[in-house]
Amino acid sequence: MTVLEAKERKEFRHSFLTKIRADGNVPAIVYGTKMESKPIFFNEADFIKTIKEVGRNGVFSVDIDGKKVDVVLTEYQADPLKNTVVHADLLSVDKSTKITAEVTVNTVGDSPGVKEGGVLQQALHEITVTGTPGNIPQSIDVDISKLEINDVVTIEDLKDASSYEIEHDAEETILSVLPPRVEEEPQEEEVVEEPEVINEKE
Repeated sequence: MTVLEAKERKEFRHSFLTKIRADGNVPAIVYGTKMESKPIFFNEADFIKTIKEVGRNGVFSVDIDGKKVDVVLTEYQADPLKNTVVHADLLSVDKSTKITAEVTVNTVGDSPGVKEGGVLQQALHEITVTGTPGNIPQSIDVDISKLEINDVVTIEDLKDASSYEIEHDAEETILSVLPPRVEEEPQEEEVVEEPEVINEKE
């Protein structure tokens, strides 16, 4: 299992957090039902590499000063201007414990309806699922290669969901192909002629 080296964070002043981030580290917290919440920090580059290896919902091990804990990433905060991770939340798990996670929806293929001018509208970009860590997918692919105009894909249409539970109504729309947008031609304004004024003196 992938291991991320970490250190316990015992200093909580803002200046210390600033120094942690300036040194290329990420402050984080590990929590779970079988352990007390523990503030930690780890190298940002190592963290990004770990998430790329195991996936957004994958399980990895955090080595906190020599003690290993299996975790999943539940949430993280990023600075969009600096393009850096500023904080992360890690949930302690074991292989038999079910967790709830957000899974990204990817579209696969080209829709005939879109080629004919239809508009693909995606209502759900993430789907909430529950399952054991090893059975939660990194993403859910939706095949749109047969979608014509006015076709709709709902939660009920997902095929490979036997290993986890989907926390949405079966009828909820994932995506649809809408008819082409018709632009209305601007109507010409009717010109009303002013009545001619006759000078009575003339």
